[in-house]
Amino acid sequence: MTFRIGQGLDFHRLELNPSRDLILGGTLLESEYALVGHSDADIILHALADAILGALGLGDIGQYFPDTDPKFKNMNSRIILEKSLELMRTKGFELVNTDCTIIGERPKISPHRFRIQETLSGLLGLPQDCVSIKATTTEKMGAIGRQEGIGTICVVLLAKN
Repeated sequence: MTFRIGQGLDFHRLELNPSRDLILGGTLLESEYALVGHSDADIILHALADAILGALGLGDIGQYFPDTDPKFKNMNSRIILEKSLELMRTKGFELVNTDCTIIGERPKISPHRFRIQETLSGLLGLPQDCVSIKATTTEKMGAIGRQEGIGTICVVLLAKN
């Protein structure tokens, strides 16, 4: 059996904007805050897609969905993840597990963690115990500590039979 590990990282600016949805891991969160981006700015799905593409040696999501292309404006990031999963399957790999860490002062993730885990489990076709969602802060240091944005780091393990 062949294994591949991939890592993805994504950051977006955070703004007070009750008229824009805050979506993390494909899960709509009730919040007065929103992430700014060309797509729906779902940092978890972006980092996961990049991790999968990285494990396969296929570059990053910007090669497939450039933020300079108006046709991707406000796009649902599930489409980005689905494309990465499709490329993974085409190469004969399957996802074994993922571990994602959200980095930011707000929104607080703990009230939403299990819903995000459940949504990702369904999107990835994995049991919930193979999808880890964690959160940390930067102890108020830097731009993230000043609540100017949030980020996510995701690691995936792929296997090929």
